Amino acid sequence: MAKTIGNPITWTARNIGATGDHIAESVNRIGSADTRHLPEVRTLTMQDLRACLRAGYNDFLETRADAIFIVLIYPIAGLLMFGFGLNRNMVPLLAPLILGFALIGPVAAVGLYEISRKREKGGEVHWLDAFGVFQSPSFGAILMLGFYLVMWLLIWLMVAQSIYVHTLGPDLPTSIGAFVTQVFTTGAGWTMIIFGNAVGFLFALVALAISVVSFPLLLDRKVGLPVAVVTSVRVLRHNPGVILAWGFIVAALLVLGAIPMMLGLIVVMPVLGHATWHLYRRAVA
Repeated sequence: MAKTIGNPITWTARNIGATGDHIAESVNRIGSADTRHLPEVRTLTMQDLRACLRAGYNDFLETRADAIFIVLIYPIAGLLMFGFGLNRNMVPLLAPLILGFALIGPVAAVGLYEISRKREKGGEVHWLDAFGVFQSPSFGAILMLGFYLVMWLLIWLMVAQSIYVHTLGPDLPTSIGAFVTQVFTTGAGWTMIIFGNAVGFLFALVALAISVVSFPLLLDRKVGLPVAVVTSVRVLRHNPGVILAWGFIVAALLVLGAIPMMLGLIVVMPVLGHATWHLYRRAVA
């Protein structure tokens, strides 16, 4: 009997509906009335992106020991997810898993935003300052938004699995080499690549829209989750070309950082995290 691909998130899928209803109800209780008083959104240029990356790199140089300590969990978690995929015969989902991990990157960078915020005020910064996030008035909203992104990642994995099954079939590949050969040397494999990338782009676009400045905004101001998310979407709508370019820059750097066994993320993540804080400062008045 052919061995079919397993799904490590079946239980989660059965509960997404009820969880979504609960989260939606909670969001309505957290500052929904504040959407009448949204922060002003500024116009951005490509020069702003370059300035943000330079500022992020400078922040990293000044706080690199502390920043590296904070983001060590990112490559470690990535390697664990990679190992899980191998051990669970989930080879077809390894690429969506690793690439989809970028969807929750803003969650991992929250501590870096806090360090940049403290450094901006001119005080001495220590890695323990990252835990100042727990004292934020909007900590509950930060947790909820992080939960949304995790759910979005899980939904993406289910969709990616469905794409695999409908293009290459339900049978598991015998090895990683056999899977790579099947993907790149067959018409069905190229269909999976093209369609999977197109759908993955849509998932990434939604994640970018709701999180590009929302986490820094929640840390910086006493606002509710609806305000943060709506403001983030408005930043994208007001600066579509620039924010899409930012998304591609982030994705490209994350891929480059992931190539050497995820170790490059130890540098890439702090730079991008600090740069995102500076992007927020330039995008929101």
